[in-house]
Amino acid sequence: MQKKLRLKPFVIPVVYTILVIGLLVGTYVATKDFSKEEDTFQYVSNTILDNEVPVMNTEVTIMKPFSSQNVTISKNFYDNQDNEENQQNSIIYHENTYMQNSGIDFTSNEAYDVLSILDGEVIEVNQEELLGNIVTIRHSNDIISIYQSISEVSVKKGDHVTRGQIIGKSGSCELNKEIANHLHFELSIKGQIVNPTNYFDKKLSDL
Repeated sequence: MQKKLRLKPFVIPVVYTILVIGLLVGTYVATKDFSKEEDTFQYVSNTILDNEVPVMNTEVTIMKPFSSQNVTISKNFYDNQDNEENQQNSIIYHENTYMQNSGIDFTSNEAYDVLSILDGEVIEVNQEELLGNIVTIRHSNDIISIYQSISEVSVKKGDHVTRGQIIGKSGSCELNKEIANHLHFELSIKGQIVNPTNYFDKKLSDL
């Protein structure tokens, strides 16, 4: 005589519960779009180099304020220690007045580009009746360069310029009108007007 298999009363509810849970989980997995999951990571694109501040290389040399090969000196810087002939060539005569030249006058038959001798900031751009257009640039190491008699000024006050950048073109002024086309260039180091000739091609580390 065969015995009938009887399930215990709690088995059927448990089976139904498992089936329902499986159905719900399968539906969730089938409908969930994992590709749209929000990315909770924050990516950093900056590098440690982004905050670096450029520093002028002390091996950089002071260049001449021009690159043209046709430029010559028409008047030298007046040096108290120089010989009499050079001192005479460094005197400016204007309206019955003799003045010692505080810079160098570079002349050429044709207008030429005037260049910044170093990286720096333009601290003044103005025009005077006797001196014409004037551009003054402050550099590191307490160096200030002054460019007078400029035409076609290419910079303005507050501009940051680089070594060799064109800041204008040579021109003329009333004070040295007999020279015609030229650049009057002055150089100040640590508050002292100096002879630019002694500093061209000189390294900043040597100052």
